[in-house]
Amino acid sequence: MKICIVYDSEGGHTEALAQAIAAGAEKSREATVYLKSVKDADVYDLPEMDAIIWGCPGHFGTISAGLKTWIDKLGYLWAEGKLINKVGAVFCTTATTHGGLEATLLNLITPMLHQGMIIAGLPGNTPENALYGSYYGAGITCPVESTEVISASDRALGMALGERVAEVTKRMSK
Repeated sequence: MKICIVYDSEGGHTEALAQAIAAGAEKSREATVYLKSVKDADVYDLPEMDAIIWGCPGHFGTISAGLKTWIDKLGYLWAEGKLINKVGAVFCTTATTHGGLEATLLNLITPMLHQGMIIAGLPGNTPENALYGSYYGAGITCPVESTEVISASDRALGMALGERVAEVTKRMSK
């Protein structure tokens, strides 16, 4: 199965979370993961994927301009129904605890729903998500005063999302 992870990153935090998600997905020996920044990702590759995960830094509770510009190129895929029934998942980073993580995650899910994708979130019984995460995807806070790009808990949450997407995609492709 093919899993594409597309991210927009400005300070390296979102890229590090994308890498953790990729590592989680790669735990499934059946997954081939394509990790791409929005600058390198080609929307024309998406119909060949079984799952698509995208993420960005949250900007005032919504999608960053870089990822939004890339998502806006998906119109022809929508018109031709090329992403219907693909598994989708989302992730984001913010600089403050109440910086709009859940709002950003919901905004990231919306274009997937328009495409007819099936969303894989993180259930509450996922240990990494029980007290720390969100049901909508992987959302983490990266305080500006921290010297870490992402914490061990952040990485574990990203890996949990990658594993979840690989598991759901495997079940869907049977």
